[in-house]
Amino acid sequence: MRIKVILICEECLSRNYTTKKNKLTNPERIVIKKFCKKCGKHTIHKETK
Repeated sequence: MRIKVILICEECLSRNYTTKKNKLTNPERIVIKKFCKKCGKHTIHKETK
């Protein structure tokens, strides 16, 4: 069971990325370090509610 999730930047709170995750094997929220186009640098992106 894969669901679509949206990743949000920790610094500027912009919603930059979408991805899919398996809810059964990874029930916790995703935390990934990715490039934010608005900030212009690599920041931590978290899964939204």
